[in-house]
Amino acid sequence: MKPLIQTLLLTLAIYGSAVGQTTPATTSFTLDDCIRYALENTIDVKNARVDQEIYASKVKETTGLGLPQIDGSVSLQHNQKLPRFFSYYSTAKGFAGTNDDGTPKLDLPGVADNDVVASPNFFQLPSSGTAGLTVNQLLFSTTYLIGLKAASTYKELASRSAEETQIQVVQKVMKAYYSVLINKERLSMYDHNIERVDSLLRNTKALNQNGFAEAIDVDRTQVRLNNLKSDRLKVSNLETLGIYLLKYQMNYPMEKEISIAGKLDDITLDEDLFDAYANDWDYKKRIEYKKLDTQRKLLQLDVKNKYSTAHPSLNGFWNLGYSTQSPNITGIFKTNTAISDNGFVGPDKWYGYSLYGVTLKVPLFSGLQRNYQIQQAKLTLLKTENSFVQLQQMIDLSIYQNGATYKNAIATYKTQEENMELAQKVARITKIKYEQGVGSNIEVIDAENSLRESQVNFYNALFDAVTAKTDLDVAYAKIDPSKYQTATR
Repeated sequence: MKPLIQTLLLTLAIYGSAVGQTTPATTSFTLDDCIRYALENTIDVKNARVDQEIYASKVKETTGLGLPQIDGSVSLQHNQKLPRFFSYYSTAKGFAGTNDDGTPKLDLPGVADNDVVASPNFFQLPSSGTAGLTVNQLLFSTTYLIGLKAASTYKELASRSAEETQIQVVQKVMKAYYSVLINKERLSMYDHNIERVDSLLRNTKALNQNGFAEAIDVDRTQVRLNNLKSDRLKVSNLETLGIYLLKYQMNYPMEKEISIAGKLDDITLDEDLFDAYANDWDYKKRIEYKKLDTQRKLLQLDVKNKYSTAHPSLNGFWNLGYSTQSPNITGIFKTNTAISDNGFVGPDKWYGYSLYGVTLKVPLFSGLQRNYQIQQAKLTLLKTENSFVQLQQMIDLSIYQNGATYKNAIATYKTQEENMELAQKVARITKIKYEQGVGSNIEVIDAENSLRESQVNFYNALFDAVTAKTDLDVAYAKIDPSKYQTATR
């Protein structure tokens, strides 16, 4: 019984350990999946999307300037010592200041008519309070109308910048994806080569044991097999590095596993695409041209805005509120509706007031500052107009360079593909001849080395071709990020 119990406990422990370990889920991505993920999660794209939201808010901010601007204010004030009331002394008018008890003085000794006297301020109480609203409404302003157009154009510029960022992300992801895909195929090629040379090694050993091959033939074959295994390890490390680079370009979690779905047969490399690209070509398709054109619109609006500062503007206003005065601060918060003997309402009450009107502002002279500002804006616009010529030349050079690179890459790729097929044929025939006793081991090893070299050259040429195709697509504005954004905001 004891051994049975121990066996059960050991089985449960192993099962519990297996359950406790979490196997990382591996997600398979096609090229489109990688691009969609990158467009949703890359930091640069996220920041570009935030910039779009910022400029959308700026449009609303500018629009808000044309809505009523309402301000409220409350003010409490207490004068510890009221300012004196200054006036000319005149006995004829029956005014000579006041006595200490507040009664009017009829005569001031030593003071002549038309002398200035300072008497206590009996027109104002020490404490006062005011509560009111001020409403301002822009009725007409050319500057405001131009500002609305400029804000909308800034939003367009943010959209262009976001598109440029997305194109760059797509380009980087495509290159990283193709690198992983090609290294994956290279690993498969090395596995096939190792299997073939390992089979050759076993046959050579058998021939050596039977006296039909020398020991040095075994050693040569063993060296060839060791080199293949070493090269495969290097390619495996390159594939791992390529996967990390792809994760980085996608902003994919580094700790999560990812696998690449796709085949080299899915890659289309056609030299005849130049005619199709050229027939449908227009500078306005390049994102750099679109951005510069939007910047030109902004500068044109800036010139108009400088001119508009000389135009009149019309504003409406409405002020309303309540005010009161009191001998002290606490009296401001009391409500006294008693009617005095002289018919006036008592001072401890809040009284309403209101006024409205319009203000017409007409700029007359700005010290020639406006003229120089307009001149600067026009010169800045002229620089942008000149930049269009330089941009078109840059685009032409980009198309020529990438076109030449792609043509050379395609030619090299086709040559290396043919060389690899010939090397495979030579290696196969040489091996058959050696196994039939009409060839040498040295010929087999040389054929294997030539095959390996041709395969390395082929995959290098293939990567150069696909990256050149990607750059050519960018030059001809053939990358459209919007078709990958079905899963993005």
